[in-house]
Amino acid sequence: MRLRNLITPALIIAFSGLPLLAGDWPHWRGPDYDDISKETGLLKQWPAGGPPLAWRVNGLGGGFSGISIVGHRLFTMGDREGQEFVIALNLTTRQEDWSKEVGPEFHNANGPGPRCTPTVDGDLVFALTPQGELVCLQTADGKMVWRKNLKSDFGGKMMSGWGYSESPLVDGPRVVCTPGGQEGAVVALNKKTGELLWRSQGINDNAAYSSLVPVVFGGVRQYIQLSDQSVYAVAADSGKLLWKAPRVGKVAVIPTPIFKDGIVFVTSGYGMGCNAFKITAHDGSFQAAQIYANKDMSDHHGGVILVGDYLYGHSDSGNHLKCLELATGKVVWENKCVGKGSLTCADGMLYVRSESGAGAVALVQATPQGYKETGRFDQPDRSKSNSWMHPVISGGKLYLRDQDLLLCYDVKK
Repeated sequence: MRLRNLITPALIIAFSGLPLLAGDWPHWRGPDYDDISKETGLLKQWPAGGPPLAWRVNGLGGGFSGISIVGHRLFTMGDREGQEFVIALNLTTRQEDWSKEVGPEFHNANGPGPRCTPTVDGDLVFALTPQGELVCLQTADGKMVWRKNLKSDFGGKMMSGWGYSESPLVDGPRVVCTPGGQEGAVVALNKKTGELLWRSQGINDNAAYSSLVPVVFGGVRQYIQLSDQSVYAVAADSGKLLWKAPRVGKVAVIPTPIFKDGIVFVTSGYGMGCNAFKITAHDGSFQAAQIYANKDMSDHHGGVILVGDYLYGHSDSGNHLKCLELATGKVVWENKCVGKGSLTCADGMLYVRSESGAGAVALVQATPQGYKETGRFDQPDRSKSNSWMHPVISGGKLYLRDQDLLLCYDVKK
């Protein structure tokens, strides 16, 4: 059943265009694109049965879309009665502010529905459907500002058939995404008008399922992306290819790249393992050289998080949660934990979510000093689908979405 809008237009305006707060989660993988919340003062240990459930909402529709939170409003996507919607939920009233139909339902063996996490930028919110509909809406009321299609407008091509899953990157005046294909893998559009600013030069890989990461290295702002054939970076101001390293993926390449101090770490599932590359810069030119490649971290889509100098994520090998040293790729520890799933990090703790079964969620210390679990509970009212949305920490709350259902837990001390 669809949620009803029970608030006034005045309240909608009051909640729009707010500056980012410490607990805001404005886009995929959070404020710094690293899946680490800036919040502190959170529980370090959960009581038996887990933290208290603050509230729950039904009616978001089907799909695997993540959530973004800015101020008093939560944004996500959902499939309803054969159509896909961008949805704005008021966190004060826990009612729908608005919903906007953005395209037809996408059908796939894993179930219909969107995969993108909306990106919020002031008065605008951006979202991408599996069919390639890139939309820009007003955060206040969901009114359409502009739309483009990655296939028909840019000749986009994907590596396989699970539909576009990327979350759009908004960076300064640009919204950037990856249509893929022979005309140029990456495009940058004017975020206010949708006008094409540039298309990448020198890279025409097909699009995979990963999202772009903005970094500054060697004095140059650049966007790192992972495809089915390579890991590469293009210049933020022009789309020029800065560096590229061969790295072949298989079936579906999904996890977002990790970057620190000139090291780029990538991983994907289906037995492909992980790779790290050292990027060097000299007089505006860049080179990428592989540091290591192994099968110790083969992450399907649950994501990898870098805390300090150590990586944390699930590997298809044994479906274990693993800790790897970034510099060497060596396994520091591994544990079955909750099995295959996704994770996020806040206040020195990992929130680890199983994708299947009872939907177990565990609290684990983000430390290389061995596996240390300090709480666990099973998600209530599990759907029959895999729970692929990553957990999110915002405003002292833990958010878990499972298709139509959104659960909010109080994890503040």
